[in-house]
Amino acid sequence: MSEAHRDEILDQFTRQAVGFSNAPGIVDGAALTVLVEFSGAGRNDTVLDVACGPGIVACAFAQVARHVTGIDITPAMLERARARQQEMGLDNLTWHASDVLPLPYRDGEFSLVVSRFAFHHFLDPGAVLKEMARVATRGGTIVVADSAPALEKARAFNQMEKLRDPSHVRAMPLEQLTALFLEAGLPAPRITTYRLEGELEGLLARSFPRPDDVAEIRRAFAESVGADTLDIAARRDGSAIRYGYPVAILASRKP
Repeated sequence: MSEAHRDEILDQFTRQAVGFSNAPGIVDGAALTVLVEFSGAGRNDTVLDVACGPGIVACAFAQVARHVTGIDITPAMLERARARQQEMGLDNLTWHASDVLPLPYRDGEFSLVVSRFAFHHFLDPGAVLKEMARVATRGGTIVVADSAPALEKARAFNQMEKLRDPSHVRAMPLEQLTALFLEAGLPAPRITTYRLEGELEGLLARSFPRPDDVAEIRRAFAESVGADTLDIAARRDGSAIRYGYPVAILASRKP
């Protein structure tokens, strides 16, 4: 990670820590259930949550797994994670403040390695996936969940997301995410998809775009209504604009 990108991540997610932790689409129980069940996690699993943020995914897995470790670069996010753990009364979690390249763990240390809504922030997502595979046991499961815009709409989606969140790098279409698994030496992943629902003004309220870019973001959402140029299923609900970001979950077992 470059120093400039590290600073952008720390700036954005220090400011987003509280809002992101409470965002309806992020804490949505049904979406978390889909992720945990699709992973096949069970009571004997030791889980690593890569770029765990405020611990929402880690705490969800901790309810079914033996132990969960969450790693993230942003101290403010880890503070939220510890608070969430305490609120939920969970005692089978460990938190680490660290970059994810390289992951500071031994080969084959975890039976399940997961990362949700982080890959679009990585400068080298392929390298991160290879690290996730390295620290997974043989027969262990590697899971990636992230925004996955349609191939022909990815450029417009990423232009908008970069304005909304300057730490954004690139959300990859499903074809490219699948290719990362193959390049990491993993079998072709199982895949499921869903839409992360939300409302534009709420999204902007918990994001920190540059003030001069807010009007352009609103314009992009408005133009996507009907034409769906951003692949976000944008539609009007009275005076509001609602959306459904495309999300893919990919899971593969390490040979």
